[in-house]
Amino acid sequence: MLAGLLTACVAISGTTASLSGDEVATYSAAVARPLSGLWELVRHIDGHFLPYYLLVHVWSFFGEAEWWLRLPSALAAGVAAGFLADLGRRLAGPRAGVLAAALFAVLPSVSYHGANARPYAFAAAAAVVSAWALHRVAEAPTGSRVRWYAVSVALLGCTHLFSVLVLPAQFLAALLALPRRTFLTRIVPATAVGCVPVVVLALVGWGERHAISWIQPHGPDVLLKFPKHAAGSDVAGPALFALAVVGVVILLRRSVPWGVLAAGWLVFPPVLLLAIDALVTPAYVDRYVFVAAPALALAGAVALASVRLAALPATLVAVPLVLAVALLGLPAQADYRQRNGHYDDFPGAVGVIRARERPGDAIVYGQSRLRTGFVYYGRAGLPDDVLLKGQGPAFEYAERGDLAEALAGRRRVWVVWRGTKQSGLTGKKIPRVAAVRAAGYRLATAWHSAELPGLTVALFQRPRGDG
Repeated sequence: MLAGLLTACVAISGTTASLSGDEVATYSAAVARPLSGLWELVRHIDGHFLPYYLLVHVWSFFGEAEWWLRLPSALAAGVAAGFLADLGRRLAGPRAGVLAAALFAVLPSVSYHGANARPYAFAAAAAVVSAWALHRVAEAPTGSRVRWYAVSVALLGCTHLFSVLVLPAQFLAALLALPRRTFLTRIVPATAVGCVPVVVLALVGWGERHAISWIQPHGPDVLLKFPKHAAGSDVAGPALFALAVVGVVILLRRSVPWGVLAAGWLVFPPVLLLAIDALVTPAYVDRYVFVAAPALALAGAVALASVRLAALPATLVAVPLVLAVALLGLPAQADYRQRNGHYDDFPGAVGVIRARERPGDAIVYGQSRLRTGFVYYGRAGLPDDVLLKGQGPAFEYAERGDLAEALAGRRRVWVVWRGTKQSGLTGKKIPRVAAVRAAGYRLATAWHSAELPGLTVALFQRPRGDG
């Protein structure tokens, strides 16, 4: 319990990061719409996120602030740490359990996803809970324990489609740990029943696969980046991964089934995701492998708990090593807590407009879905939204097509888009910019946030005497 609370506090504390574009999508889907609107949206896009969106929809009855929308993810990270502590205790003793929770808590990726209004912290928590439930079944395959394992598998599938990539590791561990008859009559049916929700959500997701059409195919070299993706740090990740490999070897020597669980939990998510990327559809995204982060912490903790120095108590050896991992991740921790730490800076963009806004200004969005983030942070204090007609069925908005007429009588217009200044000011990547220029406006100034692709805010004016 204490490990979970500390992890949740670490994840949610100190961040000033703006909601990311994906978090704004969560707000749009689950908060800014009535339940009927949410149902209409998931019929077009993000249907596999429906369980998470329903949770946030209910949660938002009590508030819409950044920290409140992110708190469920922080609590999920805490649940993951709490169950990871007990799973580590079961596999390698109390010290390994405490160290597993500590390593998990200091991972930069846990701070990122634990303060992220998306379901990835829930996926990691469900992976830990299902592994923990499986170990209880292996101890005593009673009916109630098997049913709880089935429930945990169902929860795993409801968090994110690719979270189930940890299940092959659990399946192999159960095959090795249990008598063949028990495996066939208990684990196989429980897993099959638990997978029903994910099969339904996968069919929905396949029908809406256009939502991930932006993902580019990857080669095997992306696996070299897996430690960074799982840990959230290109410094702490490889160091902890090397430690985790040692921990897997130690576990295999102690108990083959649970060594296989740790190894598979660590390896299967990135490898199978890459296979899907190559054989089915491009799908490899770094946040999809966060489900393996608990295994990274667990195996690393087993290695640390096994360190013995004759002159020093084991605790005096392990604690500095945990602190070393934490220190290696400090730069990433600091980055994630900056205002653009989630790779979008909506407050900064809104602030640029407010600092120079004048009565009668108009605003035009290069990508209509950006409107949600600007409205969330700007509320009623933004320039006139001259193109808005209404909310579309998905994340885009219905807009007027007659931009020149909509801007009639306006001397100044703000244009905002996701991307660099060059992407909008050169070429035709942002058609709204070209349309504003065609309507007789000239660039006055432009601002771009620090991250890439980031947000760009540009002010266009009509030359005096025009219009």
